[in-house]
Amino acid sequence: MKQTIQQYAMVILLVVGSYFLGVYKTKTEMLEKGIGTGTQQVAQQPTAPTTIDLGVIKDKFDGKHITFGKKDADLIITEVSDPSCPFCHIAAGLHPELNNTSAQFKLKADGGTYVPPVPEIKKLVDAGKASFLFLYSNGHGNGEVGTQALYCAYEQGKFWEAHDKLMTKAGYDLINDVVRNDLTKANELVKLIGNSVDGKKLQSCLDSKKYAGKPAEDMAIVQSLTGGSGTPTFFINEKIVGGAQSWSAFEPLL
Repeated sequence: MKQTIQQYAMVILLVVGSYFLGVYKTKTEMLEKGIGTGTQQVAQQPTAPTTIDLGVIKDKFDGKHITFGKKDADLIITEVSDPSCPFCHIAAGLHPELNNTSAQFKLKADGGTYVPPVPEIKKLVDAGKASFLFLYSNGHGNGEVGTQALYCAYEQGKFWEAHDKLMTKAGYDLINDVVRNDLTKANELVKLIGNSVDGKKLQSCLDSKKYAGKPAEDMAIVQSLTGGSGTPTFFINEKIVGGAQSWSAFEPLL
């Protein structure tokens, strides 16, 4: 009888051990792919509040923030983002090596179903159908210098050109593996972005630390609106869309 109980206990230990080994292996593989637990990103976005104070957003159309269009537009879209965040890259759709490692985020253009929201938002902005506000939030930890570069590029009227460079695989690797919030390595970002903007002006802007306080300022705005949120988060006027959801989640709110 005692031997039977010991054998039964051993079987249970083996089963439990195999389960946790499998969970660990799965998480490791997902991290190695660079996307973390993608299916949980949307689910883990805060469910409350579900709306924000649109008046606060309109106040940021003051020439001191990254905005396009007018504050009195019928449709104002806000993106809370971090250029070092993998899910922000997924939402931008310019890093297919990342998107296409997950069936959930595989680009429609590559045979999947995912339509990244940021290019669709830009189309509305370019067509004059929406105004736009970009806010930084620390979603992955390495995006502060990249955000300063975006502010410097915006000063030149080249925000989207710089944004699209940073949201590629080259930009992701550079921000997370080389620059890592070290302003002394800003020249590496200039090398990446420089052919899309005035590189000398970009370098001078970064060296001056003109926008060094902007990441913290943006984060304070986000904190005041939501109490803190993951990245990316989008506000469609006052309504919140959390996570790197496909464009179909946005369309009913437009």
